[in-house]
Amino acid sequence: MAKQTAQAITIDAESYRAASYDSRILFLIIHYTELNLEQSIEVLTRGKVSSHYLLTDEHEPRILRLVDENMRAFHAGLSYWDGHSNLNSSSIGIEIVHPGFTKQADGALQFLPYREQQIEVLIPLVRDIVNRHQIRPDRVLGHSDIAPQRKVDPGPLFPWLRLAKEGLIRWPDDAQLARHRQTFADKLPPMKWVQEMLARLGYQVAQDGQRNETTQRVIAAFQMRYRPSCYDGFVDAQTAALLAVLNQAS
Repeated sequence: MAKQTAQAITIDAESYRAASYDSRILFLIIHYTELNLEQSIEVLTRGKVSSHYLLTDEHEPRILRLVDENMRAFHAGLSYWDGHSNLNSSSIGIEIVHPGFTKQADGALQFLPYREQQIEVLIPLVRDIVNRHQIRPDRVLGHSDIAPQRKVDPGPLFPWLRLAKEGLIRWPDDAQLARHRQTFADKLPPMKWVQEMLARLGYQVAQDGQRNETTQRVIAAFQMRYRPSCYDGFVDAQTAALLAVLNQAS
């Protein structure tokens, strides 16, 4: 049999250009490591998990790029947002070196604040990624948003409001919030409505009208993001008002 030789492939990449395309990156996911810097580097470079960026907790925080943005990092795990699942394939992950929380004697989690120096470095990084990939404000998320049944990071002390003031994420209007809060103060909505509003925002939640443990975790994740002063997973007038206003803006 005659030996076949490989033929060179000629690709014309200049003559034509499709008008319909966008970035493969749809989401930006923010995490904390629960480890110190040395442990974080070890886990994220030699283990089975990884992230595109690691923000250090040094006196002058650095941004370490661990995975090229064109490659998939394994930071999201089993995840879901607004019809998209397994978000590793369509997201960029940022891990922040941060202990997360301490556990109290009664088992409750005491979340710890972020260092201002880290946030000052993080915000320009988020802005740069969002601008380059044209990531929508409703797709800049925390790990707890996309996996509320098993994750709580970046926690209730992560400064989402700071990102909102930079125009990086969606945030409710205070005047509209006050009006809806007054309405819901008289009568809270049924759980079916709460579940529908959460699902419209992107959360994966049952639509059975039942207040069970899984739904409560989703509510708590939503509260940690938008009402961090209380994230008990129970719906009050403030939580209902937040859901109503955010869905009006979606």
